[in-house]
Amino acid sequence: MSFVESAPAPASTAEAGTLPPVPPRILPQKRAPRLRALDGLRLIAALMVAAYHYGGRDGEVSRAWGSSPQIQFPTLHTWFAYGCLGVQIFFVISGFVICMSGWGRSLRSFFASRASRLLPSYWAAVVLVTAVFALPVVVYEAVSPSDALVNLTLMQQPLGADRVLGVCWTLWAEVRFYALFALCVVLPGATRQRVILFCAGWTLAAVIAQEAREPLLDLVLMPEYAPFFIGGIGLYLVHRDRRDAYAWGIVGVGWLIGQHYAVAQLWHPPDPQFFSNRSSAGIILVVTLGFVAVAAVALGWLNRVNWRWLTVAGALTYPFYLVHEHLGWVAIRAYHQGLGIPSYVTMPLTVLTMLVLARLLNRYVEDRFTPRLRSALSKSR
Repeated sequence: MSFVESAPAPASTAEAGTLPPVPPRILPQKRAPRLRALDGLRLIAALMVAAYHYGGRDGEVSRAWGSSPQIQFPTLHTWFAYGCLGVQIFFVISGFVICMSGWGRSLRSFFASRASRLLPSYWAAVVLVTAVFALPVVVYEAVSPSDALVNLTLMQQPLGADRVLGVCWTLWAEVRFYALFALCVVLPGATRQRVILFCAGWTLAAVIAQEAREPLLDLVLMPEYAPFFIGGIGLYLVHRDRRDAYAWGIVGVGWLIGQHYAVAQLWHPPDPQFFSNRSSAGIILVVTLGFVAVAAVALGWLNRVNWRWLTVAGALTYPFYLVHEHLGWVAIRAYHQGLGIPSYVTMPLTVLTMLVLARLLNRYVEDRFTPRLRSALSKSR
């Protein structure tokens, strides 16, 4: 939107003489300041997930350490186990950001923005992890060439192909969210009323899908993840108007249903075969803190957290998230078993290594190819 400042019209033609009328002067609207605190929250969520993958679970990472993380981190592993909830916090942030970025955009612009944001680093990460796992010195098995190629489409999960990146299941959830939001909000045009109806309709439909136990409805509506996306959308409406009772209602319902699904999925009775280190109260607390943190950004409470390096941190979050798990196994094995570095040093060193790799991906892949892909997809034919 632009503001128009018009010059006063002359009283008469004679008074005006032969001078042409002064055209209206267009005053461009100032861009909203970047919410750098949200970039910081992204990085915190990514580091939570990394802590879980490196020290909060068993599985392949135990081969990297040479023993279970419970042995490597006798006390901290119980805290690291909560790191998986960083994914739910990511989904809340995603709901906020997608509603913000989709507001006032055409469908083509929205698609170009999302595709150019996701794909360059994702393609590079798939190629990189496949190549590293194919090296003879790496003990982890690479996926088949056919499955690796399917992974480039982001459709490997519904097609039943092996995943190159362990975290890509969250991208499949994100893609389905983008599709729902694009069709229901961006295509007809984002308005407050339309966004509220979308959130209410999706919430109700997801609950019905849960009760119906119909696989197709579950696939499309994602009952277990929908409350987090919807809660994030509600928080963006709060950001636009903190007195919006409907927005707060959307946030509240999203939190209430979201914590239910988080507890149902991530809590189970103590079992020596699993990491049974999460309590239901702890899960609820982490989910609540995630909502509160994004709410603090929405309400402007963190506006003072405006350090420029947070923008860089936000830019590194996505490539870091893509490569940290599988390549982290390789780094942990090399540092801990290969060089004999203690586990409490190996973990931060591995995180630092993955951040450096993320910076390289950001600099040489995203900075070069994201604008080109966005431009190519934005052109009308």
